Amino acid sequence: MFDLVGFIPRAVVQSIPLLLGCTGETISEKAGSLNLGIPGVMYVGAISGVIGSFLYEQSCGGEVSTLPAILIPLCCCLLGSLLMGLLFSFLTVTLRVNQNVTGLAMTTFGIGFGNFFGGSLIKLTGSEVPSIALSATSRVFSKSLPFANDLGWFGKIFLSYGFLTYVAVIIAIIAGFVLKRTRTGLHLRAVGENPATADAAGIPVNKYKYLSVCIGCMIAGLGGLYYVMDYASGVWSNDAFGDRGWLAIALVIFTIWRPNVAIFASILFGGLYIFYLFIPSSSMATKELYKMLPYVVTIIVLVLTSMRNKRESQPPEALGLPYFREER
Repeated sequence: MFDLVGFIPRAVVQSIPLLLGCTGETISEKAGSLNLGIPGVMYVGAISGVIGSFLYEQSCGGEVSTLPAILIPLCCCLLGSLLMGLLFSFLTVTLRVNQNVTGLAMTTFGIGFGNFFGGSLIKLTGSEVPSIALSATSRVFSKSLPFANDLGWFGKIFLSYGFLTYVAVIIAIIAGFVLKRTRTGLHLRAVGENPATADAAGIPVNKYKYLSVCIGCMIAGLGGLYYVMDYASGVWSNDAFGDRGWLAIALVIFTIWRPNVAIFASILFGGLYIFYLFIPSSSMATKELYKMLPYVVTIIVLVLTSMRNKRESQPPEALGLPYFREER
């Protein structure tokens, strides 16, 4: 029988990097910045947190305190992700370099950056396997509520996760509210739809683009930190993220640029991503076909939304386009 109670928590854990990456990318795209560097940003955020955690664990001999064990990798992750956002903004907003090329270059750079410093840390530890384990910090990040196990299936499905899981959901809800219900969100969406009109109305276009990309990168970077510290139990291995960064970008299209919808959509994607593990099959080829499900579903949704031709289902009009104020 299909173990639904066992499947849902694994789908949720799998979904959090996707949710954080999707939320960050949605904020960027709403302001007209197509950041295809999200996979690289997640790598940089993860390795930055790993470096901070590694140095902290080494300094205290593995006996970590809860608050520093959370704040040090968290601040390092946010700082590394912020620098990636500033780099992307400087290139695409100030220098007006092609956003697609810049994003792909940043993905390549971020993966290389993570692998270089990850490999360096592995050599420093003298590990016989190509990975580094930060188990003390991971226990702090993945610690769930103490009474979750006493509540049966309810506790297992809703309360058995680390704090970053709930932080990711809260961030998505706040992002959805800000984009839809606040003046700041209105200005940001105006910049993404028609920056010339927004500029004429007195909205600082470049400021909103910088802020949206930097905040989006910081949120996406948390997805990389979550993957290492919670999902992977504190183990860093080079090239271990797989295609999660690209799935997060695909999820933006699937949710039609709505972060609150991404909460449920990311769980769906997370479930589809591991669905093959719960299907009894001896054929490896069949399992590989099941791994295609998230992308197939995204393509179907993209086709359906294009056929509906509703304005709210379409991307921002100025998405991926540089803004030349002198042409206004």
